[in-house]
Amino acid sequence: MSLRPSQTKIVATLGPASDSYETICSLIRSGVDVFRLNAAHGSLDEHGERLRRIRQAEREIGWPVGVLVDLGGPKIRLGELVGGSLECTPGMKVRFVKNDKAERVSDLTSTYPSLVDELNVGDRVMLADGTVALRVIDKKPDYAECEVIQPGLIRSRQGINLPGVKLKVAALTEADKEAVAWAMGQEVDFLGLSFVRYPDDIAALRALTSNAPVPPAIIAKIEKPEALERLEEIVSASDGVMVARGDLGVEVDIAEVAVIQKRIIQVANRLRKPVIVATQMLDSMQHSRLPTRAEVTDVANAILDGADACMLSGETAVGKYPLESVQMMHRIAMATEATMNRLRYDEEPFEIQEGNPITEAVVKHAGTMATELGAKMLITVTRSGLTTLIIAKHRFPVLTVGISESVSVLRRMSLYRGIVPLRSAPVHDTKQLLDFVLNWARRQDLVQKGDRVIFLFGTGTAPSAHNTVAVYVVD
Repeated sequence: MSLRPSQTKIVATLGPASDSYETICSLIRSGVDVFRLNAAHGSLDEHGERLRRIRQAEREIGWPVGVLVDLGGPKIRLGELVGGSLECTPGMKVRFVKNDKAERVSDLTSTYPSLVDELNVGDRVMLADGTVALRVIDKKPDYAECEVIQPGLIRSRQGINLPGVKLKVAALTEADKEAVAWAMGQEVDFLGLSFVRYPDDIAALRALTSNAPVPPAIIAKIEKPEALERLEEIVSASDGVMVARGDLGVEVDIAEVAVIQKRIIQVANRLRKPVIVATQMLDSMQHSRLPTRAEVTDVANAILDGADACMLSGETAVGKYPLESVQMMHRIAMATEATMNRLRYDEEPFEIQEGNPITEAVVKHAGTMATELGAKMLITVTRSGLTTLIIAKHRFPVLTVGISESVSVLRRMSLYRGIVPLRSAPVHDTKQLLDFVLNWARRQDLVQKGDRVIFLFGTGTAPSAHNTVAVYVVD
C-alpha cells in the first residue's frame, strides 16, 4: 500500500456504484480500511459476492481489510400509499390504519403491525427522515388519527420515526437473525446492531454469535433516545459504537446532535471502545466532485472530537464519485491530523476495563517517550489486539504498527485509530521482526535513516504480555 495512511480510519459502504473488483481495489489503495455491507438493502447473495471480491482484493494488495455487516434492525416503514405519494399540508388529517392496504388517499399503513396499538394521543410521528411531522390527535381500536404539524411530501416505503414512543418491537428481527446466521459462515469482522435501546440487545446478538470460532465484534449503533439514557452500559457491553446520525437526528432534537456526538465519542474513548461517526459526512459528493465547506468542517470536527473512524454511506454505495469521496475524506483526515498535538479528549483518567496494569503503564510511557523523542513509529505485537486498542485510545501523535499472528485480530485493528495492521511479520524473532517492519516502512516512505522507532514488546518474565520499551534508530 503506497498511500501514507491517515490515523483516522475510513469506513466505506459498498453498493452498485462501487462493488466491482477494480473499484474495490482502488478504494483500498485510496484509504478504505473497513467495508460496510448494508443488510437492509440487497440480498445476502449479493453481499456474499461483494465479500468474495473484498477478500480477493485484500489478498492481491496484501493489506488487512475489515468487513462490517450492518443489520437492518426493526426499522419501521410506511406501506404502499394510494398513488405512491402524498403531499401533507399544514393541519391536514391522516390516519394510520391496521389494514395492510390503504383504502383512502389519507390512509397510512406501516410495516410494524402493532403500530396503531402502541401509539397514544400526543405522540409525535416523523416521516421522510424527519422532514414531515405528525401528532396523534385521536385513537380508536382500528386507527390512530394524526394532524400534520410540519408539511412535506411523503412516499411509499419511507421510514417512520417515533421520538419518545416506547415500542415493544424486538431489537433483532427475523431478517437480522438470518443475516447473522449467514455472517457466521463468512469472514465477517464486525456486526452493526441497529436501534439499540438496552444492554440486553447487545447480549441477545452476542448469544447468536458465541459459537463462532472468532465471533465478530459487535458495533452498537446509537440512534435512539433510550440508548442515550443507558449510554455507558451499552458502550461497556459492546465492542464498539457508531454515532448513527441519520435516525438519531430524527429521534432527538436535531440541534442537539453535535453535542450528543461529542458525548458518545468521549464515553467510547474513556471505555476504550472504537467509535465510528456516520451519516451525511460528504453527502453532496453523491452528485458533486467536491464537498461543501460545511461537510469538510464536519469531518474535521469528528476527527478532533476523537473518532476512530468516519463512514461514507450513499457517497460510495450509490453516488457518482465513490473514489473521489474516499480520496477527499483521506485528504481531510491528513490535513486535520497534521495540526493536532496529542488529543486530550477527556481529563479524567482511563478506566481499566480489562488487562494488566503493567501493560497499561508501559503503553502510556511508550507513547510519552515516542512523543518526546519525535519517534516516527511505534511497533507492538499483540495476540488479542487489546494493546493496540489501548494505544489507539491514548491518541498518541505517532503511527503504530500492530503485529499479530491472527488475521481476524489484524482486521479488527483496521478500525482502531492510528493503528496500521501489518501481515506476515515474523513474530517469534525480535530482530527479524524489526527488520521486516523497518524494510516495509522504508518502502512506504514512513521512516528514513536516523529516525527513531519505539518497540513495545514482552520478555516473558513478567505477568504481562508487554513489559519492555526499546528505542531504535533507523540505520
